[in-house]
Amino acid sequence: MTALALGCAPLAGLYEPVPEAQARATVDAAWEAGIRMFDTAPHYGAGVSERRLGDALRERSRDELVLSTKVGRLLLPTNEPDREGFPDEPPMRRVFDFSRGGVLRSLASSLERLGLDRVDVVHVHDPDDHLGQAIGEALPALAELRAAGTIGAIGAGSNRVAPLVRIVREADVDWVLVAGRLTLLDQSAATELLPLCRERGVGVIAAGVFNSGVLAGGTTYDYAPAPAHILERAREVAAACARHGVAVADAAMAYPRRHEAVKAVLVGARSPAEVAADVAGFARPIPDELWRDLDL
Repeated sequence: MTALALGCAPLAGLYEPVPEAQARATVDAAWEAGIRMFDTAPHYGAGVSERRLGDALRERSRDELVLSTKVGRLLLPTNEPDREGFPDEPPMRRVFDFSRGGVLRSLASSLERLGLDRVDVVHVHDPDDHLGQAIGEALPALAELRAAGTIGAIGAGSNRVAPLVRIVREADVDWVLVAGRLTLLDQSAATELLPLCRERGVGVIAAGVFNSGVLAGGTTYDYAPAPAHILERAREVAAACARHGVAVADAAMAYPRRHEAVKAVLVGARSPAEVAADVAGFARPIPDELWRDLDL
């Protein structure tokens, strides 16, 4: 696993279309830059992200990469597609299903779309409102697959802290993927989740480090227009970064790595240029004075 991982939701055209060739070039650029961890999910473009990622990785050395996908949403054909931020996705609807059968069916479909023989990490995806079934059925099913060697590791991904805390306490997971809760604007994962993961030996993947855009020059926060108090705090963060000659995006990628439990930072990209910017920014040192200035 590399410390910088590629989030592959944008490859499916999150918010705006991404041509097939551009998606392929983005994965190729990440590989050439040394990135070896790639994260996708059926949810991303109703299968488009998995298919495009598999096409781009199929000719690469399988033993050199770490591939993660997710379970919890089944994709069913429909005449009225959900879209959910992916304007060009196929006509499918998403149905939450954390049953044992749903997990096995979802993973089999993911492998078919990816066109690969295995995935290394499988997360239960957004189990927040289905915790009982996720802990009682989905994660035990994944644990059996892990024990059989069918998958390498299991985890849970969410943008809420409390469900991840409960999962780490009650289930045998290797990883948690926490999105948007370990950022320059929101450190809620640091209070209980990170110490618990460190105690239990659970690795943390920090995602959503730009809070969906407001920390990367945009005006959205958690995939919605940022409220006034968030915009004000973002301006304060930007001013502090400017005083220390640091780009906000670089600081946003660096902050989670200050926590011992965090093993990787997951950043999405939709073009080779974005990959290059992320890789360069990830490598830049951040002065300790900035963290003191931000009280982090």
